[in-house]
Amino acid sequence: MTIQPTDSPRFGLPQGVVAILATVFAMALTDAIIKLSSSGMTLWQIWILRSAIVVPILLVATKGRVLPPGTGWIIARSAALVVQYLCLYAVLPLMDMALAGAAFYTAPFFIVGLSALVLGNRITLRHWLAIAVGFAGLLLIVRPFAAAFTPLILMPIAAALFYAIAAILTRAKCADTPALILALWLNIACLAFGLAIGAVRGLIVTPEWAGFIFGPWHSMARSDWGMILVLCVLIIGIAIGLARAYQSPRPEVIATFDYSYMIFVVFWGYVFFGEVPDLWTLAGMALISAGGLGVLMIRDRGPSRP
Repeated sequence: MTIQPTDSPRFGLPQGVVAILATVFAMALTDAIIKLSSSGMTLWQIWILRSAIVVPILLVATKGRVLPPGTGWIIARSAALVVQYLCLYAVLPLMDMALAGAAFYTAPFFIVGLSALVLGNRITLRHWLAIAVGFAGLLLIVRPFAAAFTPLILMPIAAALFYAIAAILTRAKCADTPALILALWLNIACLAFGLAIGAVRGLIVTPEWAGFIFGPWHSMARSDWGMILVLCVLIIGIAIGLARAYQSPRPEVIATFDYSYMIFVVFWGYVFFGEVPDLWTLAGMALISAGGLGVLMIRDRGPSRP
């Protein structure tokens, strides 16, 4: 049985494409800042401080409307995104960011499959070919087969699955929910998980690789507070942009433009670290762009009937 999406989505496909491009631009910047902060703060510390600032702002913006119809699905979506972040950020300090990104950007394949199974959308061969072109470009950028395999690579793949679940829930169950409310609940979930981790971290034996998740609370320098404020602005934009992007009628199309995350990673790598992309990276960026443009040229036939 398929779940039929809303007939009149709040956001059309072109607006959804713009929203996802802006969102992944901010996501790449957020990931870079969090990776930079991993030596001075823990993730649960970042989540508590960031959400303690953002939640009151969003409560005012939503005028206190925190329990719309379908709140249970909104909470499920928020929990899926939080688990996604936990799986990805746990390993970012331990492996090359490009390798983690390559594993995480298996997400479009999950989204395409779930779009067919849950939403009943027709997925054509041309959609798959366009996604394959984008993924080929991603492989050119990260060249993961040159790295030794580690079981930790399964963590960003798990993150990709939960990201896809959240994307499909956004379209199937939260299409009419205002993006500000979705953003509010995501930050409430981050705050709740941060507080929960802080409460149990001293009661469990933490594996060494999970130190960024379960490490101790660190003292804050002025630069750390500056990063927290920047992360507050970014998470508001990401939460709203992600919601609006996947409220558009074709999440499998939006997923293709998720690949542009790697282009923005290269950009922020140059800004922060002076890294200049090589020819392989430039070729990969060209394939990613070609895949995205190819999807735009595919005629949208809408969802199929159950």
